[in-house]
Amino acid sequence: MKKLVLAVAFIGFAGFAMAQQTTPQDRQAKKAEMQQKFQQKEQEHMAQMQKDLNLNQAQVDKIKALHDKRKAEMKTEFEKNKGERQARAEQMKAKRAQMDAEMKQILTPQQYDKWQADRKAKMEQRRMAMKERGTRMHKPMNTVAPDATK
Repeated sequence: MKKLVLAVAFIGFAGFAMAQQTTPQDRQAKKAEMQQKFQQKEQEHMAQMQKDLNLNQAQVDKIKALHDKRKAEMKTEFEKNKGERQARAEQMKAKRAQMDAEMKQILTPQQYDKWQADRKAKMEQRRMAMKERGTRMHKPMNTVAPDATK
């Protein structure tokens, strides 16, 4: 009975994982959508700053230039560190492959298969938890006016 339940769960996870794969076109469309949303939020933020701080147009232009400069600096930093991140990722992959090989020598084939299935299931759970945290982070928070707390 346990084997049957485990087999059904494994098939369910495998089917779910296959359904989550996206095409490059989907990724590009999602990236373009995210960029558009980011630009819209940026414009809304600037408009709100202009209203709240009573900024004149010259100040708005200077702030926009400052933001653009900061974005460019961040992008160059990101690109500069990209090689280092890739090297670390490769190092982690090599260590993971070494551990897999050692585990394969220690465990029986059935134990190894079960270990692999459990590890994949846990990884999927972590991925879903991260996705859930990401959606919670982007929801608007209920804010209280500073005067209301006194």
